[in-house]
Amino acid sequence: MADNKATKEKVLIANGQGFWGDSILGPIRLVEEGPLDYLTLDYLAEVTMSIMQKLKSRDPSKGYATDFIEMCRRVLPTCHEKGIKIIANAGGVNPVACREALAEVIRELGLTGMKIGIVEGDDILGDLESLISSGEEFKNMDNGQPLEPHLDQVKTANVYIGAEAIVEALEQGADIVIAGRATDPSIVLAPLIYEFGWSMEDMDLMAAGTIAGHIVECGAQCTGGNFVHWKEIPNMAKIGYPVVEATADGTFHVTKHPNTGGRVSIETVTSQLVYEMSDPSNYITPDCVADFTTINLKEDGDDRVHISGIKGREATPTYKVSISFHEGYKLISQLTVAGPDAVEKAKLCADIVFERVAMDGVTFTDEEKFIEIVGTNVCHAGIATAPVEPAEVILRLGARSNDKAKLDRLGMEIVPLVTSGPPGVTGFAGGRPKATEIISYWPALLSKDKVKTRVSVEEVK
Repeated sequence: MADNKATKEKVLIANGQGFWGDSILGPIRLVEEGPLDYLTLDYLAEVTMSIMQKLKSRDPSKGYATDFIEMCRRVLPTCHEKGIKIIANAGGVNPVACREALAEVIRELGLTGMKIGIVEGDDILGDLESLISSGEEFKNMDNGQPLEPHLDQVKTANVYIGAEAIVEALEQGADIVIAGRATDPSIVLAPLIYEFGWSMEDMDLMAAGTIAGHIVECGAQCTGGNFVHWKEIPNMAKIGYPVVEATADGTFHVTKHPNTGGRVSIETVTSQLVYEMSDPSNYITPDCVADFTTINLKEDGDDRVHISGIKGREATPTYKVSISFHEGYKLISQLTVAGPDAVEKAKLCADIVFERVAMDGVTFTDEEKFIEIVGTNVCHAGIATAPVEPAEVILRLGARSNDKAKLDRLGMEIVPLVTSGPPGVTGFAGGRPKATEIISYWPALLSKDKVKTRVSVEEVK
């Protein structure tokens, strides 16, 4: 696969979406404000998959990132004119429906002739029983428990697939590739394999493309967003999203379009490099094991960081599997408590609520209760204390339980605090709270030979 010789000296890949909900201006500005070969878009996170599965269970035509369709409506005319290909994991748990929705937009725009490729096979929810029967235990990577006793609670099960199937779609002429749970770096690695004819057995090149993808996977987080020295970042409102300028030897620059806000420096790039990294010498992906300790970074002009020297090793024989499962219910509510002694009053409010429901026979253990007073350094508990007693706080109050009715009863006693609690209780948000489902994460491993991806490319007519 992809053994063709490189036809370009460099390939420009920009990532315009760091998560489902990122600014739609990112991809729009990327295609309009400068040259590009590929626009990549990363929509998926672990919790996102369970949301999409819930949407699909209600409506078989849903289960993908609907924002992707509206974004394409706005960028496709420019992408078509400039020859920019799009790669996104927006397919979620329903790549077929995502393709159908996108095809309709392409017809409306008068761009028939474009080819859409989809990658399937990552969704193994319907195969869990047979896979367990074949010897796959799906042991929880955090606690070692096997999945089988919890099968009835499983909501989603998706394999983190790699770049190979995306490359196959590009080889079949796809202008747009829609995948399900492809890993974040793989959607950047794939076009590099395709354009440069990289062998997927060359682990240094696979690691280089993987690290390029890792740097840009969160969008503007490597161009000054979420940066500790945020006061030094210019024009954050117009922050530029990242562009990888790659060459066939596995070296690349991280940059952004000229005259955009933000900053690309060794510091901003390094801040993203350590994001979700774990062991820096063993960054495991479906495509390789990348060694972050081999990375050389060098500033090469304004907003340009050159990256070289990357080494990699052979990929593991397993895929990681993202499984979500039902683990009871939760209820969370929020009150503003203002005036003198705000913290003391907030604590009293929490005590009142739990004492009142206990009077009606509804009790919760300390482990089930949730009490948080925002404004008292709860984000830095044990590290910092408030030097001055705040004049207003937010009381976040709730509980978790397997009994939904108990939680709904708890929710009935929060609003009355406005008139039957201490003074200054106000700002009740969102109406009477209701119990909602808790979806928890179950990480596991699966032998690669048990997973078969499927690629199909169709021309829109």
